[in-house]
Formats: sequence, C-alpha cells, structure tokens
Amino acid sequence: MSSGDRSQAVDVQESKTYEVRTYGCQMNVHDSERLSGLLEGAGYVRAPEGSDGDADVVVFNTCAVRENADNKLYGNLGRLAPMKTKRPGMQIAVGGCLAQKDRDTIVKRAPWVDVVFGTHNIGKLPVLLERARVQEEAQIEIAESLEAFPSTLPTRRESAYAAWVSISVGCNNTCTFCIVPALRGKEKDRRTGDILAEIEALVGEGVSEITLLGQNVNAYGSDIGDREAFGKLLRACGQIEGLERVRFTSPHPRDFTDDVIAAMAATPNVMPQLHMPMQSGSDTVLKAMRRSYRQDRFLGIIEKVRAAIPDAAITTDIIVGFPGETEEDFEQTLHAVREARFSAAFTFQYSKRPGTPAATMEGQIPKEVVQARYERLVALQEEISWDENKKQVGRTLELMVAEGEGRKDGATHRLSGRAPDNRLVHFTKPDAEVRPGDVVTVEITYAAPHHLLAEGAVLDVRRTRAGDAWEKRNAAEAVKPAGVMLGLPKIGAPEPLPVATGSGCGCD
Repeated sequence: MSSGDRSQAVDVQESKTYEVRTYGCQMNVHDSERLSGLLEGAGYVRAPEGSDGDADVVVFNTCAVRENADNKLYGNLGRLAPMKTKRPGMQIAVGGCLAQKDRDTIVKRAPWVDVVFGTHNIGKLPVLLERARVQEEAQIEIAESLEAFPSTLPTRRESAYAAWVSISVGCNNTCTFCIVPALRGKEKDRRTGDILAEIEALVGEGVSEITLLGQNVNAYGSDIGDREAFGKLLRACGQIEGLERVRFTSPHPRDFTDDVIAAMAATPNVMPQLHMPMQSGSDTVLKAMRRSYRQDRFLGIIEKVRAAIPDAAITTDIIVGFPGETEEDFEQTLHAVREARFSAAFTFQYSKRPGTPAATMEGQIPKEVVQARYERLVALQEEISWDENKKQVGRTLELMVAEGEGRKDGATHRLSGRAPDNRLVHFTKPDAEVRPGDVVTVEITYAAPHHLLAEGAVLDVRRTRAGDAWEKRNAAEAVKPAGVMLGLPKIGAPEPLPVATGSGCGCD
C-alpha cells in the first residue's frame, strides 16, 4: 500500500456492513469470495442475508456474456439510487467483466456509483472505496493486466467444505461469440506448486472437495510449455491426503487429451463428471464460431471418456441461433445431443454482444426462429436427462451433504447432497445428526429430469472433518461480535505469494 493510500485509511468509529452481488460464471463467484475477504480484512462486516441493498457498501461483480447483462446491472443500480439518497455515506461499487468493458460509461449512466474497478485489480477495492469517500468523487480504475493472482488475496469462502481453486486466468481462444478473452486477457498459468499448496492448506482447514477453475482449464500448461501439465496436476491432487473429491471446469475439446482421460480414470478422488461445452453440433456453425473441433472429434472424446469411466456424467453448453445457423445445422445439433446423451445441458439462445465478431455477422436469426429451436432442444434434452437419471434408480451412492441445494427440504423433511458424478439427490433426513460436508450412503428410488430421490432410510452416515469445519464455522459466526472498524489496515492487494482467471462463462 502506498503512503498516499495509508494516509486515506482514517479511523472509522463503527462497523460498516457490505453486500456483494454476483452475476455470471464460476470465476465471478470465486472473485466475489476474494472481494468479501478483502472487505472483511479492511474491517467491514457482512450484511445479514436478505438485506437487499440495506448495507453501507454494495458491490456488483458483473458478467458481460449475456445480452441482458447491461440492463440487469443498470436496473439494479437504479433501484439503489433512492436508497443511497436516504442513507448518507452509503457506497456502491461495480466490478467484473462489464466494468472492464464499460469503464467510465457506468458512472455516466449511473452517477451515484462511487467505484468502478476491473477484472485485473480486484485487490484495490478497499483503497478505491476509501479514496472515493475522502475525495467525494467517483473512482474509476481499470488495470489492463493482472496485478495479483486472485488466489493471493484474502478470501471469505462461501462453503466450509468445498472450495474453488484457480489454476489459470484468461483465455487464448478467439471464439467469435465470446467477449471474455478481451476482458480477462491472455491465459496466464499459476505455478503447480502454488496450486497444490493452496489445496493442501484448504484440506487442512477441513475442505474435502475442490474444483479446479480456469477459463479453459485443460489448456493449463500452455503458458509454461507443458501440454501434459493438467493431467499431471490431476494425478498430484490424488496424492493429497484428506482430499475426497476433485472436479474441474470448464475444459475445451481442443485441449482435451487422452492423457487427461487417463488421469481422470486412474485418480480415485477425481470425480466421474465432465462438463464439456459443445456449443453446436454443426461443423459449419462450429467453423463460424471459430471452434477448433468438429462434431466427430467432440463425440469421439465423449466415447473415450465413457470407455475409460463408464459411470461418468457428462454435461455441456449449447448455443441456439448463432448467426447463419440453418435448419440443417440445427438438426446436426439435435443429432449430436442424441449421440452424446448428456446428463444435462445448459442451453442458451444466441445473444449479440457488442465487440464480438459474431455481432456483425450476416444471417442474424429472427427471435421467433431461435425461440422455436430452443424449445425443441430443451424438450429433447429433458427427455434424455430423465432417461439417463432413471438408470440411477436402484444404485447405492455416497453423497456429500450439501447446504442450501434443496429448496423444498424443510417442507419435505429431506436433506440434499451431491453424488460423485455431481447429480443432485434429495434423501430422507436420518435420525442421526448430519451436517453439510458429511457423507451419507443411500439407495436411489426415483428419478426426475433434474434430480434423484432416495426415499428409504439412509444406509450409513460418515461424519467428516469437512462437517466439523462447517459446524465450527457456523458456531463462530453465531457468536461473532460486530467489532469496531479501526481504519483500513489491510487496504489493497497483499504482497504476492511465490508467483503467480477465467472460467466457465458458458463460452469455453
């Protein structure tokens, strides 16, 4: 922190509350954990759930992938304007991909915003908030390159038992529909030793499941000159004692090698789950999207994964209505979906994003045509998802108990958990105490398209260190005093660890 920044860290006599609102991909969720950690390190206290803007600082961590991202942001900012007028000292900050793209446009459209920061300098948020307060004018600071790898920043993780771990930031692909590489920059890989050290530290705190995170996660190694680095990383995760589940998102078919499949199959704690964005089943559309594979290559990967890991659940992303997509092209997508038999698909109607090559392509598809195709695709995938889930009936599965995943659990007297392949399972609440992070064994009795039920008695309950961590964290938060904020002792990014994100924005 510079001397100028230190001079602005004046004492505040009472705690200030904060709220972080997150839009977009897993990388945004992970960045929001960092933003929360930075704010708490600077003395802010998290606002109670459901505060809905009734906080001293409201931070929007934005996404720029979908067409309505701008409208959603400015609509929410508009709703906060009268609240800010009535609440002297309230501050509003906007960060993330949309901030990186729009920059000073945000303050022009919403002049009551105090801070705008980008994807590369999230560590500066506390400094910028204090500077805006002292100078009484908006602070706009957008870095053009990464200032500190996100994992070197303080963190307030949302889960005590599962954690994101960034392995790379940025993307080297040039997909014509995607604006993310322009906003997050070229791929930069994190040192393997630093990744493993973070995972070991998390396991030491009680975390039992980690998800490796990257904009193009299996391209890991391209920045350090090792094409097999990602497979090696998966195998190394298998050597970490106490780490029960390893997942990753999102890979790209171009970089998905046989070595990665072999590493998944040979490493027991790497879960039988794969999210592989297809985007389209048409070779013509894939070429226009500037995707470096074709339908045969994609389906070949799926076939190899299923040969090596028969129980693998494979999910995907699909865009409907890309410019120039014909009915024949769309039929090729339906064909690929029938062949791949995804357990689930995240389907999107193409949305034009300014600044992407696809936005100015000829052959933009009428909305009603896109809608009709989208509905046909969703209907087909629903049928396949249900059929694939029915195959789970009668199986005995180990579930990691989840927190907040079953919206109706209270009414149905059930709990919810995730199977090894990440399917969501609602199960009968046992007599024994079960905590998020614990593991239960159940038999699947019923299948719906998007979840499974285990309606019989739980066969086994295994209390875990992850459950202990959840219990300890909840107990600590229940008795945590509000405290007094004495200046901003931890403003800005801390000193980086020995070396130095993107991910699954549905654009991999």
